[in-house]
Amino acid sequence: MAMAGQRRGSDTKAEIRRVAIELFTAQGYEATSLREIAERLGITKAALYYHFSGKEDIVHSLFTEYRDALDSMVTWARQQPPGPDLHSRAVDRMVDLVTGDGLPAMRFALANPRIVRDIDTGRENAFERLTELFEVLSGPDASLEQELRLRSALLSVNIVLLAAQGLKASDEQIAAAARSIAHSLVPTAETPSEETQAGHVPEA
Repeated sequence: MAMAGQRRGSDTKAEIRRVAIELFTAQGYEATSLREIAERLGITKAALYYHFSGKEDIVHSLFTEYRDALDSMVTWARQQPPGPDLHSRAVDRMVDLVTGDGLPAMRFALANPRIVRDIDTGRENAFERLTELFEVLSGPDASLEQELRLRSALLSVNIVLLAAQGLKASDEQIAAAARSIAHSLVPTAETPSEETQAGHVPEA
């Protein structure tokens, strides 16, 4: 019963958020009480309040963690030497980032759109982080198609999660499909430039 005392604070906080998001999705944000979340976890409301000030704080932390993960990915991308496998590795990191807590978060957002709109006030910041990531990974010499392929590959992960709602598939199957689809969009050295596609062959 003393879960908060048996686990590290970060583990308890993550478990509270996981259970809360599951309940918010299944029965609605407004219909779920903090007492119900605490009882599901086997902790007291006081222990829950130690980690979160309320339901809104739980949801806010979900989006804050996502933006922090994007920041970490931008930092990682800046530290990588350019190479033929950089885009593929970036796609793998994006899949891991999004499918970790992404599926439960997506289901929560679809079930509680008004709450997400009211609480997640940092959507513009998330888009700025993605734009920065695109620019770092593309580099100055990418063609328009190469840049669009990279952006599409990274954004496709969220699109696949959204499209998968209602399908009879496990989270593991959905994540595997998202990874496969994203990799199929990754630009390669053989991706033709605009000039080649237009029939212009560069001079030797």
